[in-house]
Amino acid sequence: MLLSRLQELIGGIYDVRVAYDVYDFLVTDRGQLPRAPHGGLADEELIVAQSADGSELALSLYLDPKLLERLAGADPLIELNGANLGDWWTALEGVSHFLYLAWNAGHDKPVSLLELEMQAEVDKYVASYWLMRRQYPDHFPAELRRALFERTRIDPRLSAQRRGLYGEASRYAERFCRRLEGRLAAPVHGEREVLTELRRFYRLGNARKRAHIERTS
Repeated sequence: MLLSRLQELIGGIYDVRVAYDVYDFLVTDRGQLPRAPHGGLADEELIVAQSADGSELALSLYLDPKLLERLAGADPLIELNGANLGDWWTALEGVSHFLYLAWNAGHDKPVSLLELEMQAEVDKYVASYWLMRRQYPDHFPAELRRALFERTRIDPRLSAQRRGLYGEASRYAERFCRRLEGRLAAPVHGEREVLTELRRFYRLGNARKRAHIERTS
């Protein structure tokens, strides 16, 4: 199924595995979700609940059923194009959030919201790059970074605090992906070297991720 294959794609890039499948946590009925501060407008939401002592973590991933229907009819893992790119990024963000939080929880590592969103933006770029290179081996997706970071807009209906968080996450991720783009375009060993860096980056915490970006970009 699409989301499981997407989980495998991201997990394979970063060499991470969790003992759970994203479908076991998927919710498609918005009525089952707690009311969100911004009115429950998003097509993707990760709901996290933690016990008072921090020993237990409960996750639910909401994805809009119409979005999943569209992706089922135009599977991006078969052909990723302009028609399904937006839905692909929405689903990818949800799976990214799920996998990153589940993997860190399994290693008793805390995750900040900024870290979660920054990693999701990097995952969107990286997973899309790997998929497009597989589907179009003779074409380097030079337009991908611009489409993701320059042509997308943060939902103005979100709170100012939330918009600020997403903006900061996007700026850090764009700096990191801009550097990756240059290395991926290198004719020799580009992808192999980038893969090593990505796996190291995935395992860094929030402060070390930002420090790495600031030091290397």
